[in-house]
Amino acid sequence: MDRLDEHLRWLIAAPIYVCAYAAAALVFWQMARRRGMASDATACIMAAGLIGGLAGANLLQLLATGLPGKTIEGGIAGGWLAVIWMKRRLGVTRSTGDLFALAIPAGEAIGRIACFVGGCCYGKVATLAWAVHDHGAWRHPAQLYLAAAAAISLGLLAAVERRAALPENGLFYLGGLLFCINRFAVEVFRDVPAYAHLTLAQAACLAGAVFFAWKLRRLMEAPPTFAIAARAST
Repeated sequence: MDRLDEHLRWLIAAPIYVCAYAAAALVFWQMARRRGMASDATACIMAAGLIGGLAGANLLQLLATGLPGKTIEGGIAGGWLAVIWMKRRLGVTRSTGDLFALAIPAGEAIGRIACFVGGCCYGKVATLAWAVHDHGAWRHPAQLYLAAAAAISLGLLAAVERRAALPENGLFYLGGLLFCINRFAVEVFRDVPAYAHLTLAQAACLAGAVFFAWKLRRLMEAPPTFAIAARAST
């Protein structure tokens, strides 16, 4: 990858990022249709999530490193805050987390390929057969590990969703738990500083995993209060 000019790499990566956001929006809307929630209000919520996610991804990266770029943790946080604001503005009370559950890994699976092309989020030095030459050394293609993990999570969540195995919003909590597990594991292969044997992302993922597991357990133990709207046949 070092053979490509840095500006060329980002020129190639940019449209892949656009495809990632487009894929996330498409999956979100498909989920909204399956849940009987495809409406103008839901479209506004989706737009708020995308814009807030993009803003949060860039802002947290700038605050954390002082450099331009994107971080998915900031994207999720920014999107979540923007969705809450938009729902309150529109008076929407029904849970919308499940609509984002599949959209997030769908977008990440593609977006991490853009990270690989652009050269950010690179891995540690490695001597493996599939190592890539980047930033002056042979390294783990950590971005592709994250892309693969997101694709696997997407498949698992889609299978659970088709079986209607979780109460409403359970898919979102399960997706959050899978994201934290995946990121914690792949962080081992990324070239980032660690403090007390943990990177900042791993510490955040530990806290996030506990939170999502707790929320999912509470949801599963709670008595059902409403049924999930019937899905369209696939």
